[in-house]
Formats: sequence, C-alpha cells, structure tokens
Amino acid sequence: MEKKRELTVEQQKEVERQLEIIRRGAAEIVPEKELVEKLEKSVLEGIPLKVKLGLDPSAPDLHVGHTVVLHKLRQFQELGHQVQLLIGDFTGRIGDPTGKSETRKQLTEEDVKRNAKTYVEQFAKVMDVDKIEIYYNSSWLGKMDFADVVRLASNVTVARMLERDDFTKRYQSGQPISVHEFFYPLMQGYDSVALKSDIELGGTDQKFNLLMGRQLQKEYGEDQQIAIMMPILEGLDGVQKMSKSLGNYIGINEPANEIYGKTMSVPDDLMLKYYELVTDLSNDEIAALKSGLADGSIHPRDAKMNLGKTFVTMFHGQEQAEEAEEHFKTVFQQRTLPSDLPEVEISSESLIDGQLWVAKLLVELGLTSSTGEGRRMVQQGGVRINEEKVEDVNAQIAVQEGMVVQVGKRKFAKVLVK
Repeated sequence: MEKKRELTVEQQKEVERQLEIIRRGAAEIVPEKELVEKLEKSVLEGIPLKVKLGLDPSAPDLHVGHTVVLHKLRQFQELGHQVQLLIGDFTGRIGDPTGKSETRKQLTEEDVKRNAKTYVEQFAKVMDVDKIEIYYNSSWLGKMDFADVVRLASNVTVARMLERDDFTKRYQSGQPISVHEFFYPLMQGYDSVALKSDIELGGTDQKFNLLMGRQLQKEYGEDQQIAIMMPILEGLDGVQKMSKSLGNYIGINEPANEIYGKTMSVPDDLMLKYYELVTDLSNDEIAALKSGLADGSIHPRDAKMNLGKTFVTMFHGQEQAEEAEEHFKTVFQQRTLPSDLPEVEISSESLIDGQLWVAKLLVELGLTSSTGEGRRMVQQGGVRINEEKVEDVNAQIAVQEGMVVQVGKRKFAKVLVK
C-alpha cells in the first residue's frame, strides 16, 4: 500500500490560504473536511480541482445577486482551479422547480438557445471566460435512452424527493407535482457525474440539488463533489431576494449612472454584505471598513459611494465609474441638473393645442414604459417638469422646446419639438 505523502510547511500554508479564501462569504460547505482533503491532494499533485456551476438559461439578464456565485468562481480561478460552466440547455426545457408553488412552464428549445447566447458575454464582466470550460448538458442527457433514464431514477427514492420543502408543501396542500419535475434534481446531479466535478457552487436554495450530485456520484462509483452554498443577496428593499420581477435589483448591464445611483439605495445594514460577497476587498479591508463604520470614522454615505464606484468599475470600467461618481455628485449632492441631458424629439403633430397628457408625455420621452407606470410615478411624487413637481395625474402639459422632464432620481429628458 502506497504511503500517503505529507505536505511541506509551505504546501500546508497554501492549503490554509486557499481554504480561507474559499470560506469567505460561504453560507455552508458540505463537507468541509473533504474539501480540505481535496485541496491537499490538489496542492500535492499540482492538479487543479474542477469547480462546477450549473445555470439554466431561463433569464438572460444578470444582476448583482447572480454575481455572488460568479465572484466565488473567479476566486477559484485565481487559485488555479478549473471552472466548469454548465449551461442547462436540456434541463432548461423543464425548469428548476426550486421554490415554485406550481408546475413551471417548460421553455422551448428556441427560448433556451436565445437566452443561453447572452450568458458568456455577461460572465466576462466578472470572470475570465477564456479560462473556463463551457458545457451544455444536452451533450449527455439528450443521448440517454429510456433504460438509462430508468437506471438514473432507480438511485433515488420518492421519499428522498419529498424531503424538498417545495415538493412537500405542494404535496400536502394538494398542489399538483408532475413526475418530470422529479427529474430536474436527478439531471442536475447527473451533470456532476458526467463532468466528474470536485466542487459545485450554488445558492442556499440549491442545497438539495447540489447534494443530489454527491449522491449520484457515489452511486456511479465516483469521488463525491463538495457542495458550497453561497448566501442569497437581498435586494435594494433590504428584505426580499434580489430579483428583476420585484424591481429591487442592480443589473450588471444597466447604464453606469443607473448602477451607481441604485447602489446609493442599498440599505446601510446590508452594505458590508455587498462588499463581502461581490467585491475584491480583502478580509483585512472588510474588517477595517466594518470597524470604521462602527466607530464613525467612515460615513455610510462615503462607503456607499465607494461601493457604487466599485460596481461601475467592475461592469463598465474605471472611466465610466469616474463619470458616474461625478454625475451623482452634481445631480444629487449639489442638486443641479446634469450637463449631458439626453435630448428627445416630440412631434408637434402628436400635440393637441400644444399640450400632451403628462403620462403620455413620459412615454413619448422614453421615461416610462407605459401610461400606467407614468400615472403611478406622478402619484408617488416622482415626476418633475423644469424642477417643479407634477401632482395631478390628469394634467395636460404645455410642451415647450427645452423643457426638462425628470422621473425619479435618475431619469431626465430635454424636450425638442419638431
């Protein structure tokens, strides 16, 4: 029997260094002891670990909440490990039932392909896409025959599936659960078998699916992966998970000024969590920031402005970050209009006696997507014309050349009449 090689002092320090970075921000590592063993073997043999992230291409626009896991992936890259990016083009046609109270609508193959095309471009804003291995699980799941599917399903009991909270709640409340939904965690788990992954990342809401990978790897005679769960990032409301549907998100493809302005709305008590999970600040820098905020030597506004600048730098570059900061100082701190107001033309033919209903005006200027949204913004006190608040949702506005219309804190338009 071959004697186990011992790590040198330097190798042991390297394992500890990597472990400290991997632990940062992680909500749970299952099991951490096996992660240490994998790191030790990797350092001894000089072989990178294979770190998997599986994503279904059901929503192509990423926000800061999505980047929590991507940021951790980049840390693995910088530690010398190999990232396996798994696009679930096959599982995406079913949809992950996690957290769903009803059967999820299946995506068409065309939907999946259209959504998948945008991912790599967006990932490039957070990690080095030239150093990742990209896989599509249709490569192996699409080739399975029915015997393969039966064999796969035989590895897990119905009782095990019903351990999932969402399935249990639906079963107990009489909500239907389609049999094909049971196959989603099975297929995600089998992806780890196909890729021989050492580690899989996901949010805390993905724990069941990640552990399914461990179970199936064991059943198929492979080394089991480590499951690393990252926290769910709350959105700008400070309560709900960041989500586009809830409107509490910071999109990574949004304009620089929008990203910066939205970041200034991050609740003070969540600011450190954003820094820890989505920026490159070291643990020592995070500790210093926490101490400064606690003793008052760092003002929360200044820390938030730095966070906004950091986000814009990450997603748009240093130059736009400088401009976004200057824009914020000019518009919100000095309360003056920005110098680069977008000019929008309105046809005089659309006016009635030179006037236009305020909600219609906002749509014409591209400041709201619908007259309904325009009405809501007026009711909420969020509409100003030449810096005067509009309070009547039925107001007819005399449209004049050069007038400035503002919606919310960050949307402006200067009117040109043609």
